[in-house]
Amino acid sequence: MEIKTYIHKVQYYETDQMGVVHHSNYIRWFEEARIYYLEESNLNYENLEAEGIMSPVTAVECRYKSPAKFGQSVKIDTKLQNFNGITFSITYEVTDLKTGEIRAEGSSSHCFLGKGGKLISLKKENKKYYEMFSLLVN
Repeated sequence: MEIKTYIHKVQYYETDQMGVVHHSNYIRWFEEARIYYLEESNLNYENLEAEGIMSPVTAVECRYKSPAKFGQSVKIDTKLQNFNGITFSITYEVTDLKTGEIRAEGSSSHCFLGKGGKLISLKKENKKYYEMFSLLVN
């Protein structure tokens, strides 16, 4: 399973009055990291959606370990954890770029929908993307 690293600098608007990142922003960072991961794997959302494939979030989980603060940079290690052609899950580990201290860990689950909003199997509907996803998980 190939890991890709996304870097994010904590912005002022992402923090509370104590300068600590609000918990909801970690979910946004997961999305940024996921989009980066897929783009770097030639599986970007624009191309998938242009071919009529959507991949909505079906679940997301985040475990907070230590606070990130304004002005710090974090790295988000992202990898495709599971893929079966119908669903997939991605894991995230957020660490302080300087110290390596873990800030948060989490995962997101997704499915594939066709143009009619119905669940599809990539193996049946789009072999090219099925093979591309399969290479990432093995």
